[in-house]
Amino acid sequence: MANVVHRVARAGFGAGTNALYDRIRPGYQPWSLQHIKDALPTQGPYNIVELGSGTGIFTRALLADPEWASNIKELRAFEPSEGMRDQFTKTVQDPRVKVFDGTFDTISVQDGWADLVVIAQSKAFHWCPDHDAAAKEFNRVLKPHGVAAFIWNLEDREAERWSAQVRDLIEQHEQGTPQFRLDLWRQFFEKPTYKEHFQAPEEKQWSYHLEATEDTVVDRASSKSYISVLEPEEKAKVQAGIREIVRRGDYLVWIDKESGKFKYPYRTWVVISRKK
Repeated sequence: MANVVHRVARAGFGAGTNALYDRIRPGYQPWSLQHIKDALPTQGPYNIVELGSGTGIFTRALLADPEWASNIKELRAFEPSEGMRDQFTKTVQDPRVKVFDGTFDTISVQDGWADLVVIAQSKAFHWCPDHDAAAKEFNRVLKPHGVAAFIWNLEDREAERWSAQVRDLIEQHEQGTPQFRLDLWRQFFEKPTYKEHFQAPEEKQWSYHLEATEDTVVDRASSKSYISVLEPEEKAKVQAGIREIVRRGDYLVWIDKESGKFKYPYRTWVVISRKK
């Protein structure tokens, strides 16, 4: 099967867009990393495949986590965006880690190599056009009883009114892209190949707050592929609209009003799939 990268993902995550993405996207909470580690059936060190590794945000989180750092034998990251791979190589410096061009259906490792396949915040999955092909490839590369783990962070529109207003504003510009919030990725768990080779998925969610400023909210929205591809005038209108929402501050909770710091509601999803 030929690799297909959505045109908005290709443009929105192309060259020149990735420094902002890497700087402003949220990291991964220690408890979410521990949840994934606890799902593994064996003790490390582990061979890990990371799909849609982007600029290396999740990779760096693993390498910095004391529970993970000493338990990584080798991590092979796959990312279809050349610009993101370039940023990855600048920010991830560890001899156990290598990054390659590739997608969910072109994982260039031998059969049964991986203890873990991880997909973090990834266009390689909620942008995935063929879930059955993905399930087939995951089954091929995983060891018996290996784990595929999926993790996403997203602004929590249900927590506070201002956050919902920001989401309403930016979602108008999605251009029909298969965003995580649409739940199209859940089709993966209904495919025949998945059901043949994997146990029923185990899903867990956490709600929490991150510290943010007005600029954080604007920049984070601007790093989304469908906003980054807008014409400059239209993008400026979106950014101005976000600033207006934050300044109006419906149910916004201040941490330190004088310094402009407030609570940014977030939610994390983790889904664990165990190979039979």
